Amino acid sequence: MLRSRALAVLAAGALALTAAPAVAQTTTATSSVKPPPGMVEAIQRDLGLTKEQVLNRLVSEQRAGRTAPALGKRLGADFAGAWVTGPESALVVATVDSADTAGIAAAGAQAKVVKHSLSSLSATKEALDKASASAPKTAPVWYVDVVTNSVVVLSSAPADAEAWVAASGVDRTAVRVEQSAEQPVALYDVRGGDAYYIGSGSRCSVGFSVTKAGTPGGFVTAGHCGTVGQTTRGHNQVAQGVFRGSSFPGNDYAWVEVNSQWTPVGVVNGYSAGIIPVGGSTVATVGSAVCRSGSTTQWHCGTIQQLNTSVTYSQGTIYEVTRTNVCAEPGDSGGSFISGSQAQGVTSGGSGTCSSGGTTYFQPVNEILSAYGLTLVTSGGPPPTGCDNSAETYSGSLTSNQSQYQPNNSYYQSTASGTHSGCLDGPNGADYDLYLQKWNGSSWAVVAKGDSPNADETLSYSGTAGFYRYRVHAYSGSGTYTLGVTRP
Repeated sequence: MLRSRALAVLAAGALALTAAPAVAQTTTATSSVKPPPGMVEAIQRDLGLTKEQVLNRLVSEQRAGRTAPALGKRLGADFAGAWVTGPESALVVATVDSADTAGIAAAGAQAKVVKHSLSSLSATKEALDKASASAPKTAPVWYVDVVTNSVVVLSSAPADAEAWVAASGVDRTAVRVEQSAEQPVALYDVRGGDAYYIGSGSRCSVGFSVTKAGTPGGFVTAGHCGTVGQTTRGHNQVAQGVFRGSSFPGNDYAWVEVNSQWTPVGVVNGYSAGIIPVGGSTVATVGSAVCRSGSTTQWHCGTIQQLNTSVTYSQGTIYEVTRTNVCAEPGDSGGSFISGSQAQGVTSGGSGTCSSGGTTYFQPVNEILSAYGLTLVTSGGPPPTGCDNSAETYSGSLTSNQSQYQPNNSYYQSTASGTHSGCLDGPNGADYDLYLQKWNGSSWAVVAKGDSPNADETLSYSGTAGFYRYRVHAYSGSGTYTLGVTRP
């Protein structure tokens, strides 16, 4: 045991063909707004809008993001802020000089003349910031509100807030105190590999974030770290959660339900390796590389040696754990074992140290999820197999809003039914999309796509014999890419 004490609109011209498809040329596609998957539906639901209103709104907001800063620069000291309003987000720009209104209207925005410039409101807020040490606890929030042309102070005891504002020496006409019961608290992420504390001081490590119906969710960890009902504190010593399930010995797994200050996220703290996204929980085969994150020794890697191992500690025997040659030390218990982007398990125990090397066992995560009815939190990490496993690979380079067709600016013919798989590896920080198109006799039709807001995409399509091609599109960003293709 190792517990320590202490919407895109994409224009692609149809090609006139007589028999087989003609070779496609590199094209530049026009685009407007491309919402991430599910965004339009969520905005419809939460703002009570129609789909058309949402799409118009997104276009208007994108335009406002360009127009407002330009007008602000042009208006200079007169500028008093900008905002969008109405179901389709009409742009409003405020000024302290009525002579500016014609220019604002000419730029496609509504003009509003107000008393205070944005710079004067910002100066007022900065003065309150300097007096924050004496702010009453009943006034936890203040901000510049360009819509009302004032600095707003939220307080559950307005008289106390008024006295604080007066004592700060700011322009009282620029400040508005509002009654509010708001009492903000800091929010924290649950990340694999981070420390947490049990009871009076034992320390273990978070395995993986999970969700469970009817709860705020939490994380899985080692069973020997705590018993049902014990409370936990996070790496920052803030109250975190409570053990809702724990099994040890026989098994070595547990899950902790967190409170509302903590949000389970699908990542592992890789310390020196950065933040590692969790993409799923596909079991790695014997011999595969695997890495472990823990709060004592942080990030270390090795290989999986055996599955379905039984190991006996002084407290009893643990069954069906996985044996590795990754080192670990006390305090690393419960921490994440991950292979690529795939969660493998939580650290149980072992022998040796990270100075001399050792053997460490982990409890497979899928068994824990099944035992407690939990769902692994993922963050869209890369698939368990990369583009290197594709039968063919092609490469190219794109600039933003440009497309290329593969293979080799052409197409391929499939003479049999089967699965077409594509794997796109794009440049970091870009948004590249992948489309599989099939010739329908008169035009190219998209039959599968990967269009998440990321650089890397995968797709799979079960199709009949015919002509196919891949379209790689740089929605934003520029750079080289690799496309892996497997076809029937």
